[in-house]
Amino acid sequence: MFDNLSDMTVLEKIYAFTALIGGIAFAIRLVMQFVGAFGDVGDLDLDPGDGGFEVHDADTDMSFKLLSIQGLTAFFLMFGLVGLALLRASHVSEGWSLVGAVIAGLGMVWLLSQMFKQAKKLQSSGTINPQRAVGEQGTVYLSIAAGETGKVQIRVQGRLRIMNAVAENHEQIATGEQVRVVRVLPGSILVVDKTN
Repeated sequence: MFDNLSDMTVLEKIYAFTALIGGIAFAIRLVMQFVGAFGDVGDLDLDPGDGGFEVHDADTDMSFKLLSIQGLTAFFLMFGLVGLALLRASHVSEGWSLVGAVIAGLGMVWLLSQMFKQAKKLQSSGTINPQRAVGEQGTVYLSIAAGETGKVQIRVQGRLRIMNAVAENHEQIATGEQVRVVRVLPGSILVVDKTN
């Protein structure tokens, strides 16, 4: 494609340069994002004399945004490749190649944003919701004294958990007895009742 660099027009060189820089930066950024090199950003302190600028623990979401480094590199990659292809292979005018290159770059940014949006839907917090324990049965792990807190072993959201519990009727429930969760108190304390 690049038989002789001196035979290229200025616009072809611009397309080739943006495709090369955009492609390299896009590949590096994508690999680093997948291996976790771009995560939380924190503790940025800049002091340019009298004025000041501080950001502490900036818990930013470095996932894809339309105007991001990932978006810009994707734009430049497609802008350069499509623009060069339109000029050299399709032999369209420079104006139409510029229009096609911009449309292709914007299309790539949109496509990439949709891909990241769909990938973000696969994310799960992994947090257990204690309210889902209501109605479930479990076993007393550490005896519940009358009016006191003990522990129960119960399956919540597919996970076997040991959680704090109190008896519904303020009675004593011995270790090993089967219980059912009636409700959940603040602080994720389960209110349980004997099942037998």
